[in-house]
Amino acid sequence: MAESLIDKLEVEARQNPKRIVFPESNNEMILKAAQGVVNRKIGYPVIVGNQETVEAFAKEVGVSTEGFTYYDYMDETFREELAAEYRSKFEDMSEKAVKRKAKEAVNTAMFLLKLQKADCVAAGREYTTADVIIAAQTIVGLQEGCCSVSSLGILNVPGFEGPEGSMLAIADCAVNAAPDSNDLADIAISSADTVHSLMKWEPRVGMLAFSTCGSSEHESIDVIREAIEIVKTRRPDIKIDGEFQLDAAINPNVALKKVKRESEVAGKANVLIFPNLHAGNIGVKLIQTFGKADAYGPVLQGFALPVCDFSRSAPLSEMMGNIIMLIIRAQEGRK
Repeated sequence: MAESLIDKLEVEARQNPKRIVFPESNNEMILKAAQGVVNRKIGYPVIVGNQETVEAFAKEVGVSTEGFTYYDYMDETFREELAAEYRSKFEDMSEKAVKRKAKEAVNTAMFLLKLQKADCVAAGREYTTADVIIAAQTIVGLQEGCCSVSSLGILNVPGFEGPEGSMLAIADCAVNAAPDSNDLADIAISSADTVHSLMKWEPRVGMLAFSTCGSSEHESIDVIREAIEIVKTRRPDIKIDGEFQLDAAINPNVALKKVKRESEVAGKANVLIFPNLHAGNIGVKLIQTFGKADAYGPVLQGFALPVCDFSRSAPLSEMMGNIIMLIIRAQEGRK
């Protein structure tokens, strides 16, 4: 993602700061990111942990905790009050279950999000992607009508000239190993909604394959075609087309040769959906390695409320980019 775009998104985030829960209070990079949120005036850090312990650690690593608020998930009274409040508003868990789950910081973060004590959750330095997804899926739940969690990345590809300049959105490169047609439809719909809210693009979703419009036949291509029809039925407002080979999806000249029908997407897709995780993971690494592209994300999508998962090796600059995107998504409000 171009630095100028990050700057633009940061300005947008600063206009409506949001409360961000950080459950990994024992991690130096998380505390530095929380300090960055305060310094940039883009949000209000909510720390899951004991205030005295966190502030002692922060002092040790040279981090200011000004502007932080705390919820001590190891305090039994807090867990009892949290469980009672949760049970008074939701019926999907018993108080006993909430108290037990809240002993894990990432679960407490999700409870705080669902109870509207925060607007979004940022985790992933200590917890794995699976940990974050399971906690969010169990407690926060999925968006109405969505059955699959997925990820979306934003690429800035030097030399590429598409409808959004050098920018492209790609999915899913981190979560679904072998999506079926319903999963692919969920990924396409979630990705279209994410780029619309985050980037303010008009989404044009290209469903990628090794075939373009029937140039090859295989059962795996049938899955992609079925997904397109599902999206058209569920969300006729979304511009989606395929199946397309990559060049037919993003190159207007190739699209003219390969796509022999009218298409609002062919040659000008700004959202690319990979058929499986093998293709997605290989694809993004090829673009980064040989195309020298900057990749931001992955943005987790499909949850009822915004949740961010950091790479455990991500530098602070990448973490801040992900947090800025998270805040902008949270500005959309609760659906």
